[in-house]
Amino acid sequence: MSVALGTTRPLPVRTTPIGDPGNLLASLPRTPAPYAWIRHGEGLVGWGEAARVNVPAGPGRFAWARRWLGDLFGDARMDTYLDGPAGTPGVGPVAFGSFTFDENAAGSVLVVPQAVLARRSGHAWLTTIGDARLEPLTPIRDPGRISYGDGSLSAPEWEHVVAQAARRIRDGELEKVVLARDLLATAERPIDVRLLLSRLAQRYPECYTFSVAGFVGATPELLIRRTGQEIESLVLAGTTPRGSGPEDDVARGAALFASAKDRHEHECAIASVRETLAPLCSSLQTPDEPELLMLPNVQHLASHVTGRLADGASVLDVVAAMHPTAAVGGTPTDTAIKVIRELEGMDRAGYAGPVGWIDAHGDGEWGIALRSGIVRGRRARLFAGGGIMGDSDPASELAEAQAKFRVMQYALEG
Repeated sequence: MSVALGTTRPLPVRTTPIGDPGNLLASLPRTPAPYAWIRHGEGLVGWGEAARVNVPAGPGRFAWARRWLGDLFGDARMDTYLDGPAGTPGVGPVAFGSFTFDENAAGSVLVVPQAVLARRSGHAWLTTIGDARLEPLTPIRDPGRISYGDGSLSAPEWEHVVAQAARRIRDGELEKVVLARDLLATAERPIDVRLLLSRLAQRYPECYTFSVAGFVGATPELLIRRTGQEIESLVLAGTTPRGSGPEDDVARGAALFASAKDRHEHECAIASVRETLAPLCSSLQTPDEPELLMLPNVQHLASHVTGRLADGASVLDVVAAMHPTAAVGGTPTDTAIKVIRELEGMDRAGYAGPVGWIDAHGDGEWGIALRSGIVRGRRARLFAGGGIMGDSDPASELAEAQAKFRVMQYALEG
C-alpha cells in the first residue's frame, strides 16, 4: 500500500461545485495512466495518486479492498464535503479500481486520485486531496503507425481451443464457457491514453469508457450500479456482428433474437445474476424477454436487472457476489473457470474482471472489462472473447472475437 502526498492520513479532502466543465476527457493532463469512467459525457475523470494499493489475490480480495477503503475514507478529513451536491454518488473521495478476472491472479488495484472532476445529473464538481490542482493541458500526440502480432495463441490455435471446449460441452461436462484471446499492438510512438479515451467515448457513447492504471476500454456491460439502496445491472450474452446496412442489421438482429444457442446463452447469464442477487435484495426485477442492444460494431441480447438491497451492502460487496457472472465465465461457473484455466493459454489480467469506482458512501458503478487493452508505452495488449456452446463453430467464434477487437483497434488507429 502507498499513500502519496508526502503526508500521512487523514486525507485532507475538499469538494467544490463548479460550472459545467465541458468535455471531461479534454480536461485530463498528460499522465501515463489517467483515470476515467464516462458514458454519454457524464461521469468522472481523475489524475494523480493520493493513495494506491495492490489488492492481494485470493477469495477474500473484495472484502480486503472494502476494509482498506473503509480505513482510508473513514480517516479522511472532509471539512468541505457538503459544499458539493450532497448525496450525489461520486462526491468526495473516490477510488478507481480494476480486479483481475481470476481471483488467484495478481494485478488487482485500487487508486484514489489526487483530483477528480465530475459531472452528473446537472451538477459538476471538483474534488481535490491535499494540494492537488488543475494541471496545464498538453497536446495529444498520435501514436503513429500501429502493427499487430499474435498474442498468447495464434488464430488457428485459438480455433482449436474453441473446438476442444465445444466438445467438452457436448460431452456434458458443462453448458457454456467463455473463452478470450489477446492481440499485441505496437505503435511508432508512445500511446497517449487520452487519445484512446476520446475516440472510444465519441464512437461508443452507449458504453462505459474507462481507464484505471493503464487498463483502458469501453465496455457495454454494467455489472452493478449502487445508488443508496437501489441497484441496477445490465446483462449481455449473445452477440452478432453489425450488418452491411439497415436491412442487414434488422435481419441479423432478428436471427440473433431467434437463435436457440444465443437465447440459451442469455438465459444462463440471467439465471446466474438472479441467483446471485436474490439473497442480497429485498426486491429484484428481471425481464421476461431480452432486448437488442445495437453498438457500432456488434448487436447484443441485453436485459436490465434492477433491485433494492436488503442490508446496506457496499457496491464492492455486490461485485464480490456477482463476479464472475455466467456472461463472462460460463455455466456452471466453477466448472467453466476450471476449463478456462486449462484451455485458454493466457493470463486474462483485468479482462472480463470488474472495473469501476466507489465513493466513501459505498455507492459506485462497476462494469465488466470488455473491449479493452493494457497500455504500456508504445505497446498495448488487446482482449476479446465470446461465449462457447456445444454447437459453436470455431471459425464463427474467431470472427466474433475479431469484430470485438475492432473497438480497441479503432481507438489506436482512428
